[in-house]
Amino acid sequence: MNLVLWVLAGLLAAFFLFAGFTKLAQSKEKLLGSPNMAWAADFPPGLIKLIGALEVLAAVGLVLPAVLGTAVVLVPLAATGLALLMIGAAVVHGRRKEGQAVLTNIVLLAFAAVVAWGRFGPHAF
Repeated sequence: MNLVLWVLAGLLAAFFLFAGFTKLAQSKEKLLGSPNMAWAADFPPGLIKLIGALEVLAAVGLVLPAVLGTAVVLVPLAATGLALLMIGAAVVHGRRKEGQAVLTNIVLLAFAAVVAWGRFGPHAF
């Protein structure tokens, strides 16, 4: 199970590192050009940047503390933060009737919840 948790944490970290840096590096107008980012039209640029920063911080928090062996409690906390972020994202996409995005959010939520459960519980560092 430890290997499964590492793989899930690594996948989540890679996904959210990319997604977060995309939100941080591009302007709102450029993000709106992507079909997966239509939701950004409903949010101010500062909030989009905040979401991107939270995603990057969570991605780092999923892996780096465990690799370094310090402050390992940050791993399940980062996973919990991502789960909460995905609940919010699913609500936003659901209101916009974006079914595929909601499904993606649910899968990412499930991955983050498994990592949080495993690292808070039976497979803590």
